[in-house]
Amino acid sequence: MNASWQDFLRTSGAHIDQDLVTDFGDATAELTAARDATIIAPLAHLRLIEVSGPEAAGFLHQQLTSDVNHLALDAAQHSAWCSAKGRMLASFLLFRNGPDYQLQLSADLLPAIHKRLQMFVLRSKVSITDQSGEREIIGLSGPQAEAALGAAGPPVPNQSLTTAVFSTGVVVRLDSQRFEIVVARDAAPALWQRLAAHARPAGTVVWQWLDIQAGVPLITAHTKEEFVPQMAHFEQLGAVSFHKGCYPGQEIVARMQYLGKVKRHLYRGQSIGPIAAGDAIYSPANSEHPCGMITNVAPAPTGGYDALAVVQESFVSTGELQLAPPDGPRIDLQLVSR
Repeated sequence: MNASWQDFLRTSGAHIDQDLVTDFGDATAELTAARDATIIAPLAHLRLIEVSGPEAAGFLHQQLTSDVNHLALDAAQHSAWCSAKGRMLASFLLFRNGPDYQLQLSADLLPAIHKRLQMFVLRSKVSITDQSGEREIIGLSGPQAEAALGAAGPPVPNQSLTTAVFSTGVVVRLDSQRFEIVVARDAAPALWQRLAAHARPAGTVVWQWLDIQAGVPLITAHTKEEFVPQMAHFEQLGAVSFHKGCYPGQEIVARMQYLGKVKRHLYRGQSIGPIAAGDAIYSPANSEHPCGMITNVAPAPTGGYDALAVVQESFVSTGELQLAPPDGPRIDLQLVSR
C-alpha cells in the first residue's frame, strides 16, 4: 500500500497492521454494518498487474483459464493461472481499462506472478507492469451502495461483472450490492471522502468477510498450487472456459470436468476457534491425513470466524471436522452453490 495512501487513511481513523487496514476504530461494529448497512473499505489485500500492447489479449488467452479473447470493453471476469499440473498459481478478477487488461490478485502473490508472467512474454508485443504504486482499490458494499457511488461522482455499471471507466479510474460492479473502484493514487483520498459521506468506513477484513459470504475464494501465498479450479468452484464463477484452446494445465482441468472426478468442493465454514488460510482440515474417520484446506478466513459479525474451504465431500457428511487434531477447533461446513 502506497505510503501517502496509508497516511491519509490513518488521518481518517484507520488502524493499519502489516500493510492491512484492520479497522477504523470499532471492528465489531464495522462487521455488523457490512451485514446490514453500506460500507467502504480500502482493499489493501489486493494488487493490480497491467498487461498492455497489441498482443495482450492473445497472450492472456493462452495463459489464463478464462476466455480473454471475448472479454468486452465493459466486462469483467474471474480467471486463474495454473501450473502444468492444473493447480492454481493465482486467481484474478480480470477487466479492461481501454485497450489494457487489469489483473487483480492477492497482494502477497504479486511479485512472483509478475516475474513469472514476464518469463512467458518472449517475442510477444506485450508489456506487463506492476500498478501497486499508481492505483488504489476501494470497495463499496450495501443496500445504498449504488446511490453512494452515484453521489460521489463515478459512473454506475448496471449489471454484475460489468465496468465503467471515468477520468481517474474504473468502477467494477461485482453483484447487486458490491462495487470496486480502481482509482489513480492521487485521486483516491478525495474519492474516499466523497464516498465516506454516504457509507461507513470499515477495515479490509470486512471486505474479506463479504467475499466469503459471496462464495468467491481468493488464492493467496498460503494456498497457491493446492487446487484445480473446479475444486474451488471456479467454473461456477465463469472463470474457466472449456471451449478455448490450450493453456497451462488445460488437459488436467478438462479431464477432471468431463470425467466427473471432482471429489473436493468449496464449502462455507464457521468456527469458534481461530483459523487461518492454509490450515488443514481433518476428519475423525482419518485423523492422520487432511481431507481439506481453508482458503480464506475473516472474523464473523456474530463472533468466531467464517471461512471458505475446499474439502473432500466423502468426509463432510461424517461431521465433527476439525483443525489440528486431536484438540483443534471444530469447523462446521455448508456447500457453496449458485
